Amino acid sequence: MAFNEDSRVKIPAILHLIRLGFTYIPQNQQNRKEETNIFEEIFIQSIQRINPQLEEPEIKRILEEIILELDFEDLGRKFFERLTSNSGVRLIDFQNFSNNSFHITTELTCKNGDEEFRPDITILINGMPLAFIEVKKPHNREGIIAERKRINERFRKKHFRRFANITQLMVFSNNMEYEDGIVDPVFGTFYATSSYKELNFNYFREDPEYPVKQGLKTISEEQENAILKDNNLMVIKHSPEFITNKSEFTPTHRILTSLFSRERLSFILKYALAYVEDEIGLEKHIMRYPQLFATTAIAQKLSEGRTKGIIWHTQGSGKTALAYFNVKHLTDFYQKQQIVPKFYFVVDRLDLLIQASTEFSNRGLKVNQVNSRQEFVEDLKAVGAIHNDSGLPEITVVNIQKFSQDATVLATLDYDINIQRIFFLDEAHRSYNPKGNYLANLINSDRKAVKIALTGTPLLREVAGDYDSKTLFGNYIHKYYYNMSIADGYTLRLIREEIEGKFKMEMKELMDAIKIQHGEISKAKIYAHPKFAEPLLEYILEDLIQFRRDHQDASLGGMVVCDSSQQAKELFRLFETKYGKQETDAGVLLAAEPKEKYATHDTPRLKAALILHDENDKGIRKDLVKVYKKGNIDLLFVYNMLLTGFDAKRLKKLYLARVIQDHNLLQTLTRVNRPYKKYKYGYVVDFADISKAFNRTNKLYFDELQAQLGDEMELYSDLFKSPEEIQQEIQEIKEVLFQFDSENREIFSQQIAQVTDKGLLIRLVKALRMAKELKNLIAINGYEALDGEADFEVWNRLLIEAQNRLDNINYVESLGNEDETINIINTALEDIVFQFIKVSESELVLADEFKDMLRKTRESLRDNFDQQDPAFVSLREELERIFKKKNLSEVSQEDLAENMPLLRKIHEKAKELNRKNNNIKAKYGQDEKFARVHKRLMEESKLSQKQLQLQAALLKVKSQADESIQNSKDIMGNEEFFKRYMMQLVIKEFRNEQRMNIDFTTTQGINQLIVNEYISQYNSSSLR
Repeated sequence: MAFNEDSRVKIPAILHLIRLGFTYIPQNQQNRKEETNIFEEIFIQSIQRINPQLEEPEIKRILEEIILELDFEDLGRKFFERLTSNSGVRLIDFQNFSNNSFHITTELTCKNGDEEFRPDITILINGMPLAFIEVKKPHNREGIIAERKRINERFRKKHFRRFANITQLMVFSNNMEYEDGIVDPVFGTFYATSSYKELNFNYFREDPEYPVKQGLKTISEEQENAILKDNNLMVIKHSPEFITNKSEFTPTHRILTSLFSRERLSFILKYALAYVEDEIGLEKHIMRYPQLFATTAIAQKLSEGRTKGIIWHTQGSGKTALAYFNVKHLTDFYQKQQIVPKFYFVVDRLDLLIQASTEFSNRGLKVNQVNSRQEFVEDLKAVGAIHNDSGLPEITVVNIQKFSQDATVLATLDYDINIQRIFFLDEAHRSYNPKGNYLANLINSDRKAVKIALTGTPLLREVAGDYDSKTLFGNYIHKYYYNMSIADGYTLRLIREEIEGKFKMEMKELMDAIKIQHGEISKAKIYAHPKFAEPLLEYILEDLIQFRRDHQDASLGGMVVCDSSQQAKELFRLFETKYGKQETDAGVLLAAEPKEKYATHDTPRLKAALILHDENDKGIRKDLVKVYKKGNIDLLFVYNMLLTGFDAKRLKKLYLARVIQDHNLLQTLTRVNRPYKKYKYGYVVDFADISKAFNRTNKLYFDELQAQLGDEMELYSDLFKSPEEIQQEIQEIKEVLFQFDSENREIFSQQIAQVTDKGLLIRLVKALRMAKELKNLIAINGYEALDGEADFEVWNRLLIEAQNRLDNINYVESLGNEDETINIINTALEDIVFQFIKVSESELVLADEFKDMLRKTRESLRDNFDQQDPAFVSLREELERIFKKKNLSEVSQEDLAENMPLLRKIHEKAKELNRKNNNIKAKYGQDEKFARVHKRLMEESKLSQKQLQLQAALLKVKSQADESIQNSKDIMGNEEFFKRYMMQLVIKEFRNEQRMNIDFTTTQGINQLIVNEYISQYNSSSLR
């Protein structure tokens, strides 16, 4: 029997694609033009159907043009522009996507001379091979790595240039679930777009809020047989493995549904691909799945009438790219409504304006930079959306300071209903003040504008005030947390290197000496003093050199975040003293050979750059950043610049010489979290002791997650509640409800409409939410005695009403607070003790990873259907001990470091227990009752029979009992009769048929176990 990648993955995948609406082309009917693998007949028919004005000779001429374009060294850009064009001859009908032709075939040879390769499955749209799928069997030795190496080698070769250029989408799968957090993934199902260098493999995880809309078609026996015959695999048709692998929920089939359902495929081809031309050359990018769902979410919220909201996507997830993709997507979204959109990208710093402008230009947008307030006034007054001769889509990148009060004339601007302005507000977590400041002017400039706030961190409620930033920017539109970006390989974990100081006393003496000589002086000047800066620089240089040696990689770069601009300049001056300087076209670089008195035979060459707002001009700073990204500068000295939005993958060592607070701290730390080669971590050398600031920020982050995801700690605590505790809480809920009519929802609704005390409403909603949890706990734990204590269904309906009322009040408050002042950042530099001996190295754990582990552990325990199992009880007790030892909601790095390994251990044990339970359940046709009976009997010391013998007896008892219950509806109503009847079956199967040597007491015990399971199931089902 065939049991390989063809029978286990490829053939089931072909069948699944047919269920998605593709037509299979047998291998002996692959009639195509070999130089491109375009199926000419299908191409001509499809193009003529989409463009009925064209004759066949003209279509053939277009085909010849395409063949020539596919020879270009442009990664297929020219062909892609033709493929997605809205004007002229259309190669794909995007307006009516079902009007296109959809085919698949297998083992289609890509051949050029003696060179060839054959993808496992090729996807054809209108006869053009725009996608392919490569599969391996599960648990193959190298997973998908070998396949990736092969495709990288193939696409580098000019022999295969046409095939690389025409390919838009690729899937690689060995039909296994993902191994999260692996920098170089081995197992799983991944998607990519073409490249002449290294393919970027992307995870895909469905978002439950935006599921695939297309259903699956049914495949006839005739279709299935034809495909099996075409692949000479008819022998597998009735094998259980083949039947299992046809499931729509295998890892391979899930990603095929996600990417190749009609709606998704149309979206990907039209909006999810981008050509990016930067200092490392031309690349082709494809949307990451959180960008895809965020784009979908934005359009949906706009369709619902919302005009503002927040995209919270963690640092490194590509928010500037997300804005670019939405320029394309929203342009079409609004044009369908006869509206012309105008796009603005709003920043609050000059360096971010330059970075964003560069990113958009690299992706092919025409960027308009606003250089004065008057220019911006004129831009807002302009009616047209396109102001360039090339017809490129445009975006205006503007510093928020340009929204000044001298632009208040815009308040009386005659608004053109055909124009819709869309503002993307970058780094929205920072201090955008809504009263008497630039943001108010932005809002007033166009009250009907759409405002989409982008942030890499949540909009934290400031400790010093109680103003919620979400009242300014709206609610979250889409969220993508840090732990998920790590799991998806988009960002790395962080290691903090703690530095201890042998220089403490020396620094104290130095400060005293300076104070005596110069009087009172700021700490910034002390930290910029040469006697302080010189040993600091020496440590940094030695550490960076050693870091490169340890990893045997001279491409690794560093960045020093200085205490002040003065310190940055002093460190740079000392660097010049040590290494000299070298004039280059990019500006002043530091320098090639070490000066003689510092040189040794193995002293490496180092170069550095100083990036400050008052050093060099914009052009030079921009060039220096490019040179750093290319790897020709080793070290950057910065103060405030490049701490956000700066993306250099080779930056793996961050030297932090000052304390940074809140959002800015998370932003700064994640400069070193970009994937690079096979590195698993980014490193933060902590001179300033950021632990307190990090714990504070992490606590705020954790609290925001609580608000967004619900209180995992409460859910966890629920696992350990006794019947008495639940009963007490039911009484507390009744007490809260006492003043309301809980029998009549309409009266209840009228009563809460009169409540203006928000605190009372919050208590009411909290009580009703607790009721919802208690209902689940009663069912899960089998607390039958508590049934009837409360009408949970009624309470759940009351919860909906109460929550709606609370939402109403929050909404009204948000309208009233729109003009109030907020103060998001309250940064105060703490005393800094510089320490220069590394004493420890530990991972920085962000709250969402901790929260995610809590959720997974809770779900693993709740998924266990045998909660009387001693192993399960032991896990619950182990988790309970952690809770009693420490309040897990009071998170600090120490708490996380202590509790994460414990949670992981419990989670792994719970998963393993569930796995074993599910295996036993499968032995009994997924019947949990008999799985539990089987386990209890194997735990009994008196029962020495083998599991196979026990299974045989129990299956016979199960079969006869189920048949009797099916044929007699009254048998379960008389417990004593049922018990006697089951005893007869047990005696027959265990003692007579299986000839087990068991006494009468043991037989009674077996029978009681089985009867209890049936009675429990009967009672619980009759209560539903």
